Amino acid sequence: MGKTRGVSKALKCIDECSSGELASCFVDCYLGPRIVEAYVWLDYFKKMVEEVRNTYGFVSITYSREFKSFIIDPRRHLEKKLFIYTHDYKRGKLGKEEYAAKALMAINTSLKTNMRTLYQNWCFLALLYKMYREGTRVIYPEHRILSLERSGKQKLRWIPPNLVVDYPGYGSLSFYIEAPRPLAWGDSKDLESIWSLYTALRPDMMVYGGRIYDIVDTNSSPPIKRPDLIIEFKELPDWYRRVRDVKGPLAKPLSAEEWRNRWIEGLWDGLADVLGVTRREAMEKAGNRRGVRLDEVRVVQLYRSVYNPKKTILVSKHPVPEEVRDKLESHDIIVYDNIGFNPEKLEPLAKTVLEYAVPIEEYVIKTSDPELAEVLLLVKELWEKGILDKDKVRRLLVLGLEESS
Repeated sequence: MGKTRGVSKALKCIDECSSGELASCFVDCYLGPRIVEAYVWLDYFKKMVEEVRNTYGFVSITYSREFKSFIIDPRRHLEKKLFIYTHDYKRGKLGKEEYAAKALMAINTSLKTNMRTLYQNWCFLALLYKMYREGTRVIYPEHRILSLERSGKQKLRWIPPNLVVDYPGYGSLSFYIEAPRPLAWGDSKDLESIWSLYTALRPDMMVYGGRIYDIVDTNSSPPIKRPDLIIEFKELPDWYRRVRDVKGPLAKPLSAEEWRNRWIEGLWDGLADVLGVTRREAMEKAGNRRGVRLDEVRVVQLYRSVYNPKKTILVSKHPVPEEVRDKLESHDIIVYDNIGFNPEKLEPLAKTVLEYAVPIEEYVIKTSDPELAEVLLLVKELWEKGILDKDKVRRLLVLGLEESS
C-alpha cells in the first residue's frame, strides 16, 4: 500500500470512527483482515508453546515486554500504540491528517514487528519440539525458564545462550536468538574494545555445537565466535522483494563522551545514531555515515559472508520462487520453504541441526535417589569394561518397558 493510499484509508477510518471509541475502531477499520490474521497466528503459537512446555518440562517461557503485550491481546496492544496520538487529536494538538499519518505508521510498524517475532519464535519452538522426538533434553537454563528475549542479558559483559540442549550419545547444542548485542562499558577504552558489537549484523539465530555459554571473542571481527549454523526465518510471502539499509558495520566509532552527549541530546535519536540505524535526516546530519541498501536475499548472503558459518539456512513460511531459491543456493544457503505452521515440515531441519551436536569431555549426572545412583554406577562400570554398549542398554530398556506394559 503506497503512502498516499495509506493516509487516504486512514482518513476515511477516522471519519467512520468519529462517533465511537476512536483507537479501537481505527485499528479494526484500518487493518481489517490483518488483525484477524494476527489472532489466527497467535492460536498456532500458543499451541506450540504448550507442546514445548509439556515435552521439555519448562516452568514458563518469557518474552520481551513488547511481544508479551502483543500475544496477550494483539488488538488491545495496537490500541495502546495510539493512546497519546488519540489524546492529542481530541485536544486539538494534532490535525486530522497528522493523526492519520502517525496512527497508521504506529500500528503498521508494531503489527509487522510482532508478527515477525511471533513466526520466528514459533519456528524455534517447533524446531525444539521436533528435536525432542530425537531424545534431546535441556541443560541450560537450569531453572527451566526459557527466555526468548535478550533484554539485560549482557549486563555482565558476556553473551549467554538462550538454550543449551543435550543430544544423548552425540553431544550438545547451544542456541542464540538475535545475539550480537552491545556489552556494558565504562569509558572510551571499554567502548572501543566492544564497539563492533554495537554495529554487528544480527541474524535471527546462531547455533553452536557443544555447550557454549559465551560467544564474545574480542580477537575476531566481528567479535563473535564463529557459529556452526545461522538460521533465518521469513514470514512474509514477498520477503525477497523487501529492501533495507544496512549500515551498522560502516558506522564510524564514537568516543564514550560523544556517545553520552548524544544520549543527553535525545535518547532515541542518539541511541539510533550509535547503533547505526538513524533516520534519513540524522544520516544527512552525520554526513560521514553511509549505509548500503540491500534486498533481503543479499542480507542473508551478507550474514553468511561476515560470520562464515559451516551452514546457512533460510526458513520461509511461504513458497520461495525458483529464481530466488537459485540465488540463495548459489551461495550455499539451504532453503526450507512453504513451512506454514506445520511443525512436521521442520523435521528435516531438526535432523540437520542435530548433526552439529558436539560431545563434551565429561558428563555430570545428578540424582537424589540412592537406588538410581547405584544402578547408574553399575552401568558405568560395565560400560567401561566393554560388557555393555549403547545397543545392549537400549535393548534392556525396551525389554523392561514391554514387560511393564
